[in-house]
Amino acid sequence: MMVREIDIWLVGNTGLRSPNRIQEGFRIYAESPFVGNFRGRDNEIGFMNLLNERGIIHNEAGKDVSGSHARKWRLMFAKNGLIYPQLKKEDGAQDSLGALDAITPFGRTFLIADTYPAMQECFLRAMSVAQFPLPGEGYFAPLRWVLTIMLELERRTGSSEISRIEFALWAQTTTPQDDLSAVVGRILDLRERRQHAASKRKFDRGEIERRAECYQKKADNFLDYADMNMRYLRITGIFQRRGRGLMILPTKHVLAEQLAQSLVSEDSLLHSYKVLCAGAPLPTDDVPVARKLLDELQKLLKERHIAFEPPAPPLETAVQINVARQRLEQLLAQTDEMQYAQRQCHEWREISDYMTLILRGGGKKTYDEDYEIEVPRDELPVYLEWILWRAILAINHLTTMPYEVRGFKMDADFMPVSTAGGGKGDLYSEFDDFAILTEVTMSSSSRQEAMEGEPVRRHVSDAVLRWAPKPVYGLFIAVKIDTNTAETFRHGIWYTKQEDVRQELQIVPLTLAQYQMYFNAMFESGKISPFHVRELLLYCGKNRAEMDAPAWKRHIEHVIRNQTEALRASYVYEVPPMQVAADPFAAYRKE
Repeated sequence: MMVREIDIWLVGNTGLRSPNRIQEGFRIYAESPFVGNFRGRDNEIGFMNLLNERGIIHNEAGKDVSGSHARKWRLMFAKNGLIYPQLKKEDGAQDSLGALDAITPFGRTFLIADTYPAMQECFLRAMSVAQFPLPGEGYFAPLRWVLTIMLELERRTGSSEISRIEFALWAQTTTPQDDLSAVVGRILDLRERRQHAASKRKFDRGEIERRAECYQKKADNFLDYADMNMRYLRITGIFQRRGRGLMILPTKHVLAEQLAQSLVSEDSLLHSYKVLCAGAPLPTDDVPVARKLLDELQKLLKERHIAFEPPAPPLETAVQINVARQRLEQLLAQTDEMQYAQRQCHEWREISDYMTLILRGGGKKTYDEDYEIEVPRDELPVYLEWILWRAILAINHLTTMPYEVRGFKMDADFMPVSTAGGGKGDLYSEFDDFAILTEVTMSSSSRQEAMEGEPVRRHVSDAVLRWAPKPVYGLFIAVKIDTNTAETFRHGIWYTKQEDVRQELQIVPLTLAQYQMYFNAMFESGKISPFHVRELLLYCGKNRAEMDAPAWKRHIEHVIRNQTEALRASYVYEVPPMQVAADPFAAYRKE
């Protein structure tokens, strides 16, 4: 096994980095004239341009004139059973499967998956199907193979954790035709030697070079493909991050064991595609497995001393049991989010580093061989909203729950999945004596005012009515503030729908760099309080009616610098060690 030529299997596509965006793109496809008409240069370029117009991709002028973006999306739609894939003649007749590139029954299910867990389950069903060919005969599902490796690691070490370099060299380069014991032995040998390496980065390079001797393509692929493969595997909801690697989510351990029981399929590819396109079954579709998963979850909640109401009957069908389990999983996720929120004041430097990456237009920051943060260039709006939510949590003193502040979705690792839905504000922060509605945008052109001027004022107006008589302040944050946007917010006038009541809204536009400067100063000085933020907004808004927009922008910059210097001139204070309350919700409940 270890000396033969190797290859790397791919569950995703490096040209479509984020599987979280597949549903957005697929909804656009489902409403387009390209359904079942997705081949040929003109159609591929047409769909690519449609994705670009809708903001799903950002194709620079002249960069892709062949429609390669569209082909990558088509590949992922087909690989996940959302459209009928193309069959080779030796695998069967296309008519026996379905019209090429038409939306499948499973694709319709995917379109109506309106919660993140529902979308994750769709990906789990798709990735559980054996559609990757093995040398000789048969097919396998990389998802099941990885679970098998991790469960064997857990049997030997007590933990299912697999690191990035271990995954890169010995998970994605092997298949069920390899000896499981030998593969895991190689991983543990690598782990042992790496622990004693003086320079882990140098050690990793050496290991990649040696493994690449059996690989005919670029050695860079080992880590690039590993990052992509792990990203796609995580969207199934059965894994979570562990450093830069993976571990099996404790609440899904029973499901992992069930999936790992079947590794190789001798059925034809046509049969696999039919299962994929109809919606593959999962072990949780069976009552005994569903019940066992529910029982294990209740046991975990009790071990963590999380109070919950036992599921109410009837619990006779798999659907009823799974619905009950999903409700408890939501409770567990909310509890974990509370504890995550409490940690944010100790992670303010990382929060600031994320802001820096956003200001640079995306990129990575590596802290050490096992810890790195990244802002994908095509997900800047999502990360901007997420990092400002984390900043709010770090400042603390909220009277609302962390998950009530945000409107966007996150995965099990608290990483952002999508921006907040339309029709409401981005981030709602309520404190004892006031509230702040934070709106964010990556738009910086003259279109900024047209896109944001009306919605932001409407959302702040709604917040004023919602929280009356508490004062409400609007905070608008963008990488760059267009002067016309500043002019709109300088007036801040809005008339309510009922009775045309005139409101003078307090909305202050700040650049992300200005906000970052003040955020850093609060933590460096130890004067960490939302009251300082309110004070800043009041200073920035003072006498705005007497200035034009350019003068107001200069005034805001002057206030930011003065207030930042005033904070830094006070004293340096280290954040005390975190004290986790026995009841993680206590710090957020209203008295």
